[in-house]
Amino acid sequence: MSVRLDGNIIHLEEDCRVEDAEPLLGWLQADQTRIVDLTEVRHIHTAVLQILMAFRPAIRGTAKDTFLRDWIIPALAGGK
Repeated sequence: MSVRLDGNIIHLEEDCRVEDAEPLLGWLQADQTRIVDLTEVRHIHTAVLQILMAFRPAIRGTAKDTFLRDWIIPALAGGK
């Protein structure tokens, strides 16, 4: 899996696939104050992105992928 919970931080790492959406959803539903760290992410499946767009959690880090870094992360941060 490319998603893991470490305390109050949800780490998305490498290539996040559709299978990663379910644990991400559960962790954000359980505690909406959790922070999502995108430092090590390369690709985000649209299902994972939809969860991030719906919950708009606090985001930490910058993604390895320039599209994620330049477009997706600012969209998540700006939509609050």
